[in-house]
Amino acid sequence: MYRNFPFPRPLANALGASLLVMLSACSDTGTTARRAAAAASAQAVEVVMLERRDITETLNLVGSVAANESAELRTEIAGLVRDIYFDEGQSVKKGDILLKIDDTELVAQTAQAEASFRLAEINLQRSDSLVRAKNITQADNDRATSDYNTSKAQFNLLSSRLKKTEIKAPFDGVVGAREISPGDFVTNQTTITVIDDLSRLKIDFEVPERFLRQVKPGTTFAVKTRASADDVITPGEVYFVSSSINRDTRSSEVKGYLTNPPADLKPGMFTNIELVLGVRKGALTVPEAAVFQAVGSTQVVVVREKEGAKVADFVAVTVGLRSKGMAEINEVKPGTLTEGTSVVASGVGALVLFQGAKVEPRPMRKEFQLSGSGL
Repeated sequence: MYRNFPFPRPLANALGASLLVMLSACSDTGTTARRAAAAASAQAVEVVMLERRDITETLNLVGSVAANESAELRTEIAGLVRDIYFDEGQSVKKGDILLKIDDTELVAQTAQAEASFRLAEINLQRSDSLVRAKNITQADNDRATSDYNTSKAQFNLLSSRLKKTEIKAPFDGVVGAREISPGDFVTNQTTITVIDDLSRLKIDFEVPERFLRQVKPGTTFAVKTRASADDVITPGEVYFVSSSINRDTRSSEVKGYLTNPPADLKPGMFTNIELVLGVRKGALTVPEAAVFQAVGSTQVVVVREKEGAKVADFVAVTVGLRSKGMAEINEVKPGTLTEGTSVVASGVGALVLFQGAKVEPRPMRKEFQLSGSGL
């Protein structure tokens, strides 16, 4: 008897219910009788052709969407909100003025500081001339220089504070909900709004440590969100792999950029991610249902020509990558498998197969052929 291989459940059930493999002689009378009857007549089996294809090893994960850049806008100086120049949900450009804080007092202070600075500048020029003519001491010239530097610093300080009464967009993006109104008193603890750069989106997810050696910047993945109205698959590419492992989850943080994300994909959403770990070019493949575990080896049943009849030939194989219902197989004994060879994938009705049993091959039913994106 054979032991079930871990197939996808629908195919495993179909194969397990119909394909009973006898690998050695058995003293059981009922089994011997069934085997004799099977040898006398061809048994209907469903077959598929061995074919070479590119098979992709993937890992399904869950991640979250984030904006390319996101910032909470706050003011650096306290004051009353005089004007608001944006609407909620509005697209803005870098440098656009979004909010104005009352600057009446700062304007007056800056003007006063500028006047003092200009006077100090004139005094320093006069002092430099006098010290060269040796009409004043160097100490007097040093004091004039100090007054000039002090007044200049005060003027620059107030000018800088005056500029900060205008809150500007730090980058191109979309502003969120407005948290304040004209007349509100704001401080550096007050959130004015949030601005998001949606020119491209990021995906944040965690990869278990056993797969990390296969993930690096440039690794591709596909994303599908549960909130999407259509089955839209969005491609992406990894740009960051954390250098450390989370001790609690034994996984590492990975981030990637999405290429041309759909409009209904929003920051904060959860997504299903299919991460590409590797691609095997031109691999010899069969549906996973065609592979079974026998005593001591993994095997497939090949349909051979013998004396004008179709017979079953049990061939030992090793299994490589598995993806979307397909399995890569490699022959243990060279020359036993070639592209286009028919392989038994399922039986029709009660079935007993053994080496040399006559078979009647039929195309595999479509409902047992796996396909799709895997998301």
